[in-house]
Amino acid sequence: MKTPVVELGDCTLCGICEEVSPSVFHVSELGYVQVADLDEYPAEEVDDAIKNCPADCIAWE
Repeated sequence: MKTPVVELGDCTLCGICEEVSPSVFHVSELGYVQVADLDEYPAEEVDDAIKNCPADCIAWE
């Protein structure tokens, strides 16, 4: 199964991933993006997050 990953060192915390795919991405109170632990990820939502990320720091693993 493919899993989305975020390169935290490149992330600018813009929040677009959380806006586009709130079931997958969440900006924590500590100031970093967390990826939800899901059995299956909504590919279309994750692909939109990848496409719209200005830091280009989201990918499938």
